[in-house]
Formats: sequence, C-alpha cells, structure tokens
Amino acid sequence: MLCVSDLSCSRGDRRLFSGVHFTLNPGHCLHIEGDNGVGKTSLLRIVSGLSPAAGGSVQWQCLPIQSSEAYRSARTYLGHMLALKEDLSALENLQFDAAIAGRLLSVSDAKEALLQLGLEGRLHLPVRVLSQGQKRRAALARLPASRALLWVLDEPLVALDRQAQTRVCQLLQMHLLAGGMALVTSHQPLQLMGADYSKYRLMA
Repeated sequence: MLCVSDLSCSRGDRRLFSGVHFTLNPGHCLHIEGDNGVGKTSLLRIVSGLSPAAGGSVQWQCLPIQSSEAYRSARTYLGHMLALKEDLSALENLQFDAAIAGRLLSVSDAKEALLQLGLEGRLHLPVRVLSQGQKRRAALARLPASRALLWVLDEPLVALDRQAQTRVCQLLQMHLLAGGMALVTSHQPLQLMGADYSKYRLMA
C-alpha cells in the first residue's frame, strides 16, 4: 500500500542517499537502520510528505502522496521533537493534537491511549513537571489515539526505560497484528513477536 521507488535525498551539495526502494503492506513493520548522518530522519520526513525528495517517488495506494487526500489521514508521524505544550496536561495535549488534525477524540479514548503508555496518575499534570521519558510517552499516546493505518516513527524508544520500551513494542505489535503498518528508525532492537518484521539498511 506504500511504495517507495528509487528515492534520493540531498542536503545542499551533499547526496545523503539514493536508489531507495521498498514496499509496505498491511501488518508489516520495516525497521530502517544506518549510521548517524546517513539520512534516516530525512527519509522518514520524505515518506511522511513533510520534506521534498531529490528524486524518486512515494506512492500510497498507487497515487503520489502529494495528491492523495487519503494519505494525510492514513499516516501519523512522530519525530524527534515531541511537540507538546508544556503548560497543558498530557490529556489536554492529546485532545489538542486531535482537534488540530480535525479528529474527534473523546475524553475516555484519550485517557485509554495515555494509560496504554503507562501514564497512570500523570494524566492531569502539566507536561512541564513530567520526566523526559514521561513526556515521550505522552507524545507516543498519539499513536493509538490517531487510529492511523501507517505509523512513521523516528527513534520512538529514546529516553524510555526498559519497561516503557516494552510497552511501546507491545503497542506496535498490536497495531501490526490488527493490520496496521509501521516505518521505524531505532538504535534499540524492536521486540515484535509474531509480527511481520524486516530491516532495511540505509547507505550513503
């Protein structure tokens, strides 16, 4: 359903990567690996439609993502920046994010998403008082709340302790087994038992 063909990326006069090909189908997670600076974040931003490619194409259901209205609602992107408002609570941030995206999100659904990430007792606290790991979990709660088919995740396990990493991998595994898809960069291993999982090494 997501097809990347002969994709290339440049920054100034420097070519980061070229000739990238892969296809994602329902139930599949592709783990993008590579050295620092090779362009993993740039690849995810291009696939998400947030940055232009130097060459090649990204298609969703056989249509270029730039002309696919369905793609915008079918994918959710979580990058290095958590994009949380410090004075709002984790619950308020999640509802605010949904409203900006034009989605209806009930209080009960928002709470359930946050509880899946282990934020019991932290739902109504201002984000500024949370630890870095708790802030990341608050941001990751957008995933189950979004109901998006494709999750594009840039280092989702950063700043998380082992228990939180396990929760995120379980959440990702449930998403895949339900027919979802994921494109992930991570320096930590992804424990996805029973899911369709493969790796792609990005080379300069």
